[in-house]
Amino acid sequence: MRIDRADVIVTSPGRNFVTLKITTGDGVVGYGDATLNGRELSVASYLRDHVAPLLIGRDAHRIEDTWQYLYRGGYWRRGPVTMAAIAAVDTALWDIKAKVAGLPLYQLLGGASRDRCLVYGHASGRGIPELSDSIREHLDLGFRAIRVQTGVPGLDSVYGVATSSAASVGGSGRYDYEPARRAALPAEETWDTRAYLRHVPSVFEAVRHEFGPELILLHDAHHRLTPIQAARLGKSLEPYDLFWLEDVTPAENPESLRLVRQHTTTPLAIGEVFNTVWDYQTLIREQLIDYVRSPVTHAGGITGVRRILDYAAMYQVKSGMHGPTDVSPVGLAAAVHIGLAVHNFGIQEYMVHSAETTAVFGPTFTFADGGLRPGEEPGLGIHFDEELAAKYPYEPAYLPTNRLRDGTVHDW
Repeated sequence: MRIDRADVIVTSPGRNFVTLKITTGDGVVGYGDATLNGRELSVASYLRDHVAPLLIGRDAHRIEDTWQYLYRGGYWRRGPVTMAAIAAVDTALWDIKAKVAGLPLYQLLGGASRDRCLVYGHASGRGIPELSDSIREHLDLGFRAIRVQTGVPGLDSVYGVATSSAASVGGSGRYDYEPARRAALPAEETWDTRAYLRHVPSVFEAVRHEFGPELILLHDAHHRLTPIQAARLGKSLEPYDLFWLEDVTPAENPESLRLVRQHTTTPLAIGEVFNTVWDYQTLIREQLIDYVRSPVTHAGGITGVRRILDYAAMYQVKSGMHGPTDVSPVGLAAAVHIGLAVHNFGIQEYMVHSAETTAVFGPTFTFADGGLRPGEEPGLGIHFDEELAAKYPYEPAYLPTNRLRDGTVHDW
């Protein structure tokens, strides 16, 4: 099972994706996701120019050896570009191994631990009436867990809020929220922390009043708060029984979460920008968080994420993998296979991909009863259409930047 080819495919069916296609000498094909939102070409180059040449002739079955070879052999360790490239290789090799075994990937990971993976969708609105409409749309689609984001009075544009209020999520009308904007330069948004902290509790009060206590609710602060501000927000949201509060403060300094934990019992989710188990070491060991957020795509693939989740399980910390549309259907399929298999699964983020993206990648996972389940065919269950992908060339797109009202650059 020697690797014969490693091809990097960049396509943009609604947004940019980087896909690695590995082909063995006897024609077995595996796919991996290497998409890094707003920096896609950096990973494409890393794969094409530095990784792909190293793969030719290697035994496709030696997944752990290849992972260590790319991680330790490169000397320059960790970081989103390196780990996204390793993730793509690792996921593609697991796809190949499962196809050769004639089994869906989750069976190689220990088999199913549950019937489906609970997912949450993204409901948003510029105000509470529009937010309520979005929540009802998600409930009608079958979601049982919903992330709630709204506009903030006095701010023109806020993370997580769709700019369109048209019909259905993922349909031809409303494509709920895609922050990477196709432009030569990033958009600049304005932020006001005090206005946000005043506003958010009233939003959850209104949502609980309308939709009751059983609906699973989540919220993303998106790294914008200091530790004491994060503690205040977590405490103010305790009456509304959130499933989690996500990314309340930048977690590069893990000790900052100690302060947050001292002041609130609201569950905390951290880590969509983390790339390895070492990023989590203090947070998990001291039980400063409740859910780990790293996606397969950015954290070294299936092998890398399993390291994180196995360590987290020792401390009753669960998975909550990042999964909006900047993770391709390849990366989402890998996450669903892992989520079905691991014991400490918590929840999976699920933002419905556009019809164009779905047509290019041909995923076989299915959504029903509030959850995702992978297909039963061997491998990941992806049917990538290269001819169709070629019709969607790369377009420059950037995530926004953020400034305070006085012009200071702030966390977006």
